Amino acid sequence: MTKLPPIPRLEIRNLVRRFDGQAVVDHVSLKVMPGQVTCLLGPSGCGKSTTLRMIAGVEMQDEGEIFVDGNLICDTVFRVPPERRHIGLMFQDFALFPHLSVAENVGFGLTGSKDEKRDRVEELLGKVGLRRFIDGYPHSLSGGEQQRVALARALAPRPRIMLMDEPFSGLDNRLRDDIRDQTLEILQAEDAAVLLVTHEPEEAMRMADEIALMRGGKIVQQGAPYNIYNAPKDRQAVAFFSDINVIRGTVRGALTETPFGQFLAPGVPDGQEVEIVIRPQHIKLDFDRGGRGPLPTARDGAAARGEVVRARFMGSESLVEIRMDHDGSILKATVPNVFLPGPGKPLWLMLRRDRCFVFPVRG
Repeated sequence: MTKLPPIPRLEIRNLVRRFDGQAVVDHVSLKVMPGQVTCLLGPSGCGKSTTLRMIAGVEMQDEGEIFVDGNLICDTVFRVPPERRHIGLMFQDFALFPHLSVAENVGFGLTGSKDEKRDRVEELLGKVGLRRFIDGYPHSLSGGEQQRVALARALAPRPRIMLMDEPFSGLDNRLRDDIRDQTLEILQAEDAAVLLVTHEPEEAMRMADEIALMRGGKIVQQGAPYNIYNAPKDRQAVAFFSDINVIRGTVRGALTETPFGQFLAPGVPDGQEVEIVIRPQHIKLDFDRGGRGPLPTARDGAAARGEVVRARFMGSESLVEIRMDHDGSILKATVPNVFLPGPGKPLWLMLRRDRCFVFPVRG
């Protein structure tokens, strides 16, 4: 007997939303399984939040379909109202009711007897560590405590799907990591499918089982965080996760000549210009000893010389900017711990070939 594939908790097919004739969400398709955290990652204005609002039912799509557990909940004709979609919502501003107690905020959308609702409220406030504030009011809570109350309220009706729109951006950096980790643990225990919107790559890498990278209203790449980071589709995808260095060259016989040696460019036609992209942490540095030692060699390429422009200590690493001898361009390298050579200091640079990305220059 053929085993049927599992049914996604949430599936969207070819969602389109236009404003003034311009598609801000352009044929977006996505599946999220029960217990899975998927992140819509991209810059402001790329269509992430609009996609979330269509799934929640607060905005209508111009094209496309939305399914929950394999059942159609919305297309351009049929529409299940938002309150019947079994979808929880969390936003950046928490949106707590100031005139209601913490217990009343968490229990706001619950049905059932008074005792049943109180039990569910106490259960969730216990999970987020706030049971002692059950009869308090939002104004007496810190930002992190308000965020946890908002999480408890969103989870109270046991939603099948949780939509989260930049929910941690209002928290300070030290608190944010703890709240993220606690939120993730609670969501996984509830077995909800989670769709998280953020513009912060670090947040997506920390929380997501799968990342959907958005740009210009489209999903341009989708996969596990490791794959998105280590096998980016294009230069913009690399740059979204970290600083980059770019070296240009022209292909001849599937090879590109650079001051760092030849790079393979399979499948790229002769005469095509390419960009070799490398992150600063993958540049290796060595001192120029003024001819009193062998020229540094890299296992997979040549070394190129430059002089330090500036070096700054960044806490866990040092950032060194080097002006290259061959063309005057500036390359950046990061080095663990303290490494602060003075301006004008000659250095040899070597690239880790296994960490370089080669992309044809478009248009």
